[in-house]
Amino acid sequence: MSLPLLAIAGWSGTGKTTLLQQVIPILSSKGIRAGLIKHTHHQMDVDTPGKDSYLLRKAGAHQVMVASSERWALMCETPEKPSIDLPYLLSRMDHSALEIVLVEGFKEESVPKIILWRAGIKGGIDELLDEHVIAVASDQKLALHVPVLDINCPNSVADFIVDWMGKC
Repeated sequence: MSLPLLAIAGWSGTGKTTLLQQVIPILSSKGIRAGLIKHTHHQMDVDTPGKDSYLLRKAGAHQVMVASSERWALMCETPEKPSIDLPYLLSRMDHSALEIVLVEGFKEESVPKIILWRAGIKGGIDELLDEHVIAVASDQKLALHVPVLDINCPNSVADFIVDWMGKC
């Protein structure tokens, strides 16, 4: 059995991170250990300039792992990769420690997803709907072929995810 993968996707400004910050603790309180893969369009660096790991990575190390007794992180340089490979990223996660992997973003990926949509945000809902959408979380009443969840009610979103996991 493979690990369930669920994307939370939508236009910029819809509150993907905010909703996940609320949903993840609810899932955790139900005994569900969630992993997260976050997509960003921005240049990002999880390392701190001036720290040893940063200096060694900048010196040419293609992979740098920083580890302490509380956590570890692996940074990989991928300038030759034309795009992000979601299946590869998923394969890097420790599946034995998780019940689900949530993905923030990746709206073009062919994976199950809950779309977030708010009135007044640039971009229409129809552009986000595809055969992989299992629900929409919105602040509007919408007539769609998938369940519409209240984006402002993280408990109902978490309950939906738990129900969906039971069907996987």
